Order: sequence, then C-alpha cells, then structure tokens
Amino acid sequence: MQLPSEQITQLLQSWNQGDQGAIDKLVPLVYDELHRLAQGYMANERPSHTLQTTALINEAYLRLVDSAHADWECRTHFFGVCAQVMRRILVDWARSRQALKRGGDASALDLDEGLAAAKQPGTDLVGVDDALNTLAALDPRKGQVVELRFFGGLSVKETAEVLKVSPETVQRDWKLAKSWLRRELS
Repeated sequence: MQLPSEQITQLLQSWNQGDQGAIDKLVPLVYDELHRLAQGYMANERPSHTLQTTALINEAYLRLVDSAHADWECRTHFFGVCAQVMRRILVDWARSRQALKRGGDASALDLDEGLAAAKQPGTDLVGVDDALNTLAALDPRKGQVVELRFFGGLSVKETAEVLKVSPETVQRDWKLAKSWLRRELS
C-alpha cells in the first residue's frame, strides 16, 4: 500500500503527463493541507478581510489548474507552489485595496527573530512581499528559502529537497535572509 505522500507524488506526475483525471483524485488527498495553509494565511489578515479561507483555496486551485504545464517534482514542491500562489493572491488583493485607498490602512511592520510579526493580524503583507521580492532579486535562493519555510510552512529538510541543496545550506540561507529582512523592514 502506498503512503499518502507517495500517492500524491504519483498523481502529480500523472498530472504532469497530461492526465486530467489525476487532478480529481489529487484534490481530496491535498485539500486538508491546503486548508491548513490557507487558514494560516487568513489568520495573518485583519478580522474584516473579505476573502474567506475556502475562497482562497478555490482561487489557488483555479490558478494552478489554469497555469502552464507545471513540472511537479514531489508533494513538498506542490505545497511550496500552492503556498506561493496563495501569498500572491493575498498580496494582489492587498495591492488593489491600497491602490483604491491611496495607501490603504496598512500598519507598520515589526519583525522579530522568526518573522513572527507576519503572523499578527493586520500585518503589512505588501511590505513583506516587496521586501521578499527585493531579497529574491539580490539572492534568488534565499528568497525561495523564505517563501518555502515561512510562507509554505516547509521544514528545513523539505525545503532542502525542493531546492536540491543540503539542509545546512537552507539553515544558513534562512538565518541570513531573516536578518536581511528584519533590517529591510525596520
């Protein structure tokens, strides 16, 4: 009998090869994890946010299904991309809201050692996104490490798998990226 992670990887590979039926089998296996990711993102939003957790999952699903043919490597890669898509949906929403209000109601961002401030409701998601984009332009791998670890919720080992580097490299990049982001956002 296959473990769920092996089954997910196999379905992702079938989807890569054009099997649209694989998506129907994949969704029930990954829905709970996607819901957990979405809840984590929505917990960071202010209570009056109009986007609901299920709507975030649905929008991410639509973007993934409509996206160009992805080369899913494994379960962790898939969830990393899902986390990235959810982040972009929320950032796009925040940017459109700020554009409408000429600055919106963004609050100041105060990052601590583990970037925990982004876990506080009402965090300036646009500011975090801008800083992360700047970091990614300077050092793409460190940007990916932050995205996968912080936004994707992946472990050091899972992040190392996705990026095809050692766990030690991920830990070093994570430490340097947190320091850089803290300085950039203060």
